[in-house]
Amino acid sequence: MRLTLRPQKRLLTRMFVTSLCIITLVGFGLAWLINLLHAQNRYNQTTSSLIAKLPIIAAEFRENNLIPITQAREGDDVDTQYIMATCNDDYDSLWRSDYAISLNLTKICEQYQSIKDDLPPFYLNFGSQSYLAYLLSIDVETDIYHLLILQDASALKTELSQFNRLTYFRLAIVLLIALLLLISAAYWGMRPLTQLKQELTLLQRGQKNSLSQDYPVELQGITTALNQLLNQSDARQTRYQNAMNDLAHSLKTRLAASIAIIDDPSLNKQQQNQKILEQINDMNHLVKYQLKRAMLGQQGLHLLQTQPLEIVKSLAQMLDKIYQHKRINILINIADDIELPLSKGDVMELFGNLLENAFRFCISQVSVKVQRLDNTLIQISVEDDGSGIADNIKQKIIQRGIRADTQSPGQGIGLAVCHELISSYGGTMTINTSVLGGAAFVIELPAVTQHQS
Repeated sequence: MRLTLRPQKRLLTRMFVTSLCIITLVGFGLAWLINLLHAQNRYNQTTSSLIAKLPIIAAEFRENNLIPITQAREGDDVDTQYIMATCNDDYDSLWRSDYAISLNLTKICEQYQSIKDDLPPFYLNFGSQSYLAYLLSIDVETDIYHLLILQDASALKTELSQFNRLTYFRLAIVLLIALLLLISAAYWGMRPLTQLKQELTLLQRGQKNSLSQDYPVELQGITTALNQLLNQSDARQTRYQNAMNDLAHSLKTRLAASIAIIDDPSLNKQQQNQKILEQINDMNHLVKYQLKRAMLGQQGLHLLQTQPLEIVKSLAQMLDKIYQHKRINILINIADDIELPLSKGDVMELFGNLLENAFRFCISQVSVKVQRLDNTLIQISVEDDGSGIADNIKQKIIQRGIRADTQSPGQGIGLAVCHELISSYGGTMTINTSVLGGAAFVIELPAVTQHQS
């Protein structure tokens, strides 16, 4: 078995190494340029001092009756303290000073020819000794002659070497500071990503609901998109959960009605089967309705106009079987031709919850009324003669899980479903005191469907 180690890919490492390489390359380039400019500057200073001495050199040649200097040839005795040589246009050596001869410096002009096209400073090396060379060209009767003046370069090279070392030492300090700054920049730059990773971990564990808003501008687009995605996911999950709870709440009433039908001795077998089949059809319709609502949301169901009369009568008959021990008298005041801007499933859900609530809490009377107030508004009212609802909880009971009577069975879902449904269609629901003495649920809906998200 062969073990293969594969290093992890790290964006931070790539950025860090790349930045450090760029800084190092630029730093060494600048250091080389500084050293080169300094060397050229020192060469220019040295040659300037030699140029300033040219009158002295010319006087020395004049004393030896060698004017112009091009007349000097090998073997001429010219008394001078400088290391000099003369060359023709082809850089052939013509004459060397006694000082150059004493130092055994040969082929001075030929060596200079090999470096004359380089950048200054110009160095001629003889053995282990190095000399700084300065060239002066002279035009004599269409012929060009060159005068080479040499100077010991040991001191200059030592100075330049020290300057170079100092430059690279400073560069090392700059690189060290740059390294520290890169580490600092990497730490501060990656800190928001570390925070994002931690918050995503907390989100995964369910310890947070959304990401913070204090991220840098560069990450705000990502965090905002993630928060929107989380909100959509939460909304979808809540919608699924609510739809399943609503479905269970709706089926509970149909199951109770089915049990009441089975236990009703006044119905024969055929009548029982027919009424149970009606309940099964209603349950099937409710299942499809809630599944569609879970997938699309309430806004996806704004499609149809529905006549509520037959649905209300069917629901009243069903609830009368469940609460037959109360002998409830229900008054239905709905015109045959009136239509609600709701789908059939919405109408069944709305009246099913309101009527079930009224039948549960009434004493013996329930009233249902649907009327058109004007061309743009439809009013629905469901009233009972029960004990009513206290003012301090009227706004609370339309929230999921809140019940007006905690002693009676229920999950506190029905009224919340009604409020959500009516709100999705742009309507309002208020809870008043009924003329019958109990609660009155008054709903006002726009006559034309309003698609709202």
